[in-house]
Amino acid sequence: MSEIRWLGDLTRHDIAIAGGKGANLGELVRAGFPVPDGFVITTSAYRRFVAEHGVAGLTGGAVLHSDLAEGIREAYAALGGGPVAVRSSATAEDLEEASFAGQQDTYLNVVGADALLAAVRDCWASLWSERAVHYRAERGVDPDDLALAVVVQRLVVAEAAGVMFTANPTNGRSEETVITAAWGLGEAVVSGLVDTDMIVVDTDAGRVLSSHVADKAVRIDALPGVAEPHPAVAGTESDPSARGRTETRETDDTLRHAAVLSDADALRLAEIGSRIEAHFGAPQDIEWVLTGGEFSIVQSRPITALPDRVGPVPDDWPVPQKGLYFRASITEQLPDPLTPLFADLMATAVPAGLNRMLSDMSGGQEYGDIGFPTINGYAFYRYGYDAFGKMLKSSPLLIRMVVGDRGVWIEDRWRRRLAEYADEVAAETALDAAATPASDLLAAVGRLADAVAYYYTAVQTVIPLASMAELLWTGVYDRLLRRPGDPSADTFLLGYDSEPIRAEKSLYDLARWAREQGLAEVLADPKVDVLATDVPAGIEPSAWAQWHERFAAHLADHGHTLYNLDFVNPVPADDPGPVLQALRFSLAEDAPDPHVRQAQAAARREEETGRLLARLDRWRATQAHGLLAWAQHTGPLREDALAGMGLFLPPARRLLREFGGRLVAAGVLDDPMDVCWLTLAEARAAASALDGETAVAADLRDRVADRKVIARGQRLATPPQYLPKSRAMDSFEWMYPAREGGAKGGVLNGTAGSGGVVTARARVLSGPEDFASFEPGEVLVASITTPAYTPLFAMAAGVVTDIGGVLSHGSIVAREYGIPAVLGTGAATRLIHTGDEITVDGAAGTVRLPGAAEPSASSEPAADKRKLILIAGGVALAVAVVACLRRRRR
Repeated sequence: MSEIRWLGDLTRHDIAIAGGKGANLGELVRAGFPVPDGFVITTSAYRRFVAEHGVAGLTGGAVLHSDLAEGIREAYAALGGGPVAVRSSATAEDLEEASFAGQQDTYLNVVGADALLAAVRDCWASLWSERAVHYRAERGVDPDDLALAVVVQRLVVAEAAGVMFTANPTNGRSEETVITAAWGLGEAVVSGLVDTDMIVVDTDAGRVLSSHVADKAVRIDALPGVAEPHPAVAGTESDPSARGRTETRETDDTLRHAAVLSDADALRLAEIGSRIEAHFGAPQDIEWVLTGGEFSIVQSRPITALPDRVGPVPDDWPVPQKGLYFRASITEQLPDPLTPLFADLMATAVPAGLNRMLSDMSGGQEYGDIGFPTINGYAFYRYGYDAFGKMLKSSPLLIRMVVGDRGVWIEDRWRRRLAEYADEVAAETALDAAATPASDLLAAVGRLADAVAYYYTAVQTVIPLASMAELLWTGVYDRLLRRPGDPSADTFLLGYDSEPIRAEKSLYDLARWAREQGLAEVLADPKVDVLATDVPAGIEPSAWAQWHERFAAHLADHGHTLYNLDFVNPVPADDPGPVLQALRFSLAEDAPDPHVRQAQAAARREEETGRLLARLDRWRATQAHGLLAWAQHTGPLREDALAGMGLFLPPARRLLREFGGRLVAAGVLDDPMDVCWLTLAEARAAASALDGETAVAADLRDRVADRKVIARGQRLATPPQYLPKSRAMDSFEWMYPAREGGAKGGVLNGTAGSGGVVTARARVLSGPEDFASFEPGEVLVASITTPAYTPLFAMAAGVVTDIGGVLSHGSIVAREYGIPAVLGTGAATRLIHTGDEITVDGAAGTVRLPGAAEPSASSEPAADKRKLILIAGGVALAVAVVACLRRRRR
């Protein structure tokens, strides 16, 4: 077979001889697309050279075989001589599973046969560059299976060039073509040297959706008048910079801010792209050039990493009916758009539970018009004006119930409700799912939704109880008891057990046991399936069996900690991946010991408490000790109450998997948990059809797919904290769990959660599926941190969230770990990117983003102001306590 083939003789099936790039270009030529003429030096030429000279010969001056060199000269002459583009074309590139884009070299404006021969050998050598070798190793490509062809094409001296994606790579929309464009040769675009214009075209509608004109400061052009400029030929030391002759220069002022393509040009180019996509049968990544008003295609490869389709991002938040809408309380455990099934069940469960709780606490009063709707997928509490008025009138009574007898009634009610809730969950856990009709499975899931919604009403009363106790203690201590040099009020509250701390200690103890048993190396290896029953080599079977027993026991006790209440989100009990990641951290020799940390915090707490009470008179010491004991007792209750919420999820997900599995078997769903994306009415109809052995609606799969697309777009939105917008509603802004707006002067403001200052690399986590990427020493950035995040706190340098306040889970746990935390920024996950170096000031409640100026003043006043706002808004009881203490003050 000839070692030189013309493009027009090749097809897409000739990858073995022409590489991915050459084969695709040949296919385009044969299909009549505007591709510059050229030829390919096939992979057989490369293999012959390497067989004769080895890989070292590519850089060691070995000479191309004389017949190959002569064939290249003849083909170059037949092409017409002059400037050509010389591009590498590997057999493992431009494929559907991996593009290998940019891994081998390209030389532009190569002039003369001698320069062309040297460029061919340099292309071959680029297959073994450090960059290319590393890329292949990461993707498991066997180098023995590789060979390189070289594409030689007549150079189109481009007026403009760019890249075109026939499907939008940012949102996965197949009907959108994205075009980037810059002046000069395309090398400036593909190398990232220049900002590019960006045009988005709706190819179905034939219209330009958006057009952004960039500041194109530089451009790359071919040097004119180049002819046989370099003495280097194959067989001598070659200078890659001399293979092609281009220059980078500033763009003329007249073109720098001018649009490269008109709308008509963009539509014409997009039409070419659509035809290429149709020809190959898959979305394409296409390089194009423009000369004399005509487009040429110089490369086309499949798009290998097209994301799931994303729907439009909402920017309008219409309320479905009159009333006041708030995102607070239980919605803090629902940071994402809800799945339809969960939304429908909670639309009745939450109002019913809330009305029941309010009635219990106010002597049977009915509050009426309370709802739990979704707007753009996000959950909101809705209060009718009459219901909201009744709640305001009842507030003094409710506050008295919370603080009466220091909240004993509230605590007892929570403990009773937790026991009832656990029994309700146990009843559904005992259900034989496989033997239960589908309609009964769905009914059981509904009972679990009702159970957690009513249980949360007990949590709703424990949270203000704990908050009030801590705020009272903090206010009294900071205003009346603290002296210069004394520790912060937090010091007196640390070192106690709560569910997140117990879970952390349990995992640490498991890791220590694993080290003693010689299991650490195996368990720390992410390539080992540590949940498999097969015993790894070198491990005692008895130790492996004990590992499974101990890990199962840990999950039984702590595996219900949740990230998100929605059914679609797993908990560690059925997806222990995030827990295993935390375990691997604890396996390290120098992993911090939570027992030691807790003991040290407790010892300091007792020491400082003794010192404080010893210097107060008897009456003041008694009052201070009472406030402190109340705060110390109620603080852990809050975390224990929150941790209990997830009890319903393991059985609910088990029942839904059984129900959804039957729909998969019926051929109407792709995954059992896709049942969550059905509405309650659809799920009931499907269950009835399954039980009656009749046909289930055939379009459920399409409905699910469409709803997932919409939800992906909704997830990119930031829901308002309250609706409708008004001055009256704005007056309650201090109560909301997140701020609205963005950063000012490069500084993001939030709530001062836990003191300290740290500058470190950020890691943005969207949920437990990202936990494995977290590295020790990074700042944890998330929409909200729930108990599921606690294992990461031991590794984190700091915490930043969109949602949360000074008494939220993230704030309380961060203080236990002694790391700074800023909560409730409202925009952290949108404005911070993984890898950004940020400064978290937990006392000031600020996050400095990259490029922000250094702060000019101390952060203490800002933190002090926030605490005062919380205290002033939180508790009227503090006035009386402080007044009494002030009168008795020395």
